[in-house]
Amino acid sequence: MKQKLDLDSWNRKEHFKFFNQFEEPYYGVNVTIDCTTAYKAAKQNGVSFFLYYLYQSLSAAQIIEPFKLRIEEDEVFIYDRVDAGSTIGRPDGTFGFGDFIYYATFNEFYPEALKVMERVSSSTTLDRSPAKNVIRYSPLPWIDFTALSHARMFSFKDSCPKISFGKMTDNSGKRTMPVSIHVHHALVDGLHVGQYIDCYQQLLNTAL
Repeated sequence: MKQKLDLDSWNRKEHFKFFNQFEEPYYGVNVTIDCTTAYKAAKQNGVSFFLYYLYQSLSAAQIIEPFKLRIEEDEVFIYDRVDAGSTIGRPDGTFGFGDFIYYATFNEFYPEALKVMERVSSSTTLDRSPAKNVIRYSPLPWIDFTALSHARMFSFKDSCPKISFGKMTDNSGKRTMPVSIHVHHALVDGLHVGQYIDCYQQLLNTAL
């Protein structure tokens, strides 16, 4: 479900009008996340670390409202729920796109997410859902990156956030991971990205 925002009463009306006319309205930040507790929790419970940190990232997006905003025909809508669209690696070195529905608990999310992983890893297509209420994810577990950019089709009007995860590193027992967050500036300001990062870190610090 989605609801249309009343732009005239929105306190970001002028910001929306300003940035929505940009040829490239996306901007990105790169941060380092402490995933020590999250990695330990995933291993102790025998679950995929990737699916665990993906779920917590998606959970943070449910909490930070601007991450649920989308632009459709120059109108702004807020979705009740946002899901994940993520690249998934295959045994032959290629990848596909998987669509992960968000659930209120990890125990509900996990078995369904495993089915998506299995289905995509055994397929050969590159189909991607056209849904608007998604965040586009890209795990890059081979690279401890410090910056990241995205391939873009500028003729395609997009406003979904794009989040990438890098290689986890272990420094004397402290595990960290780079995270890149790209958002549409007509919808999301730096304040909101900061709130999202703080929320995500708090969720990762919570035991499973």
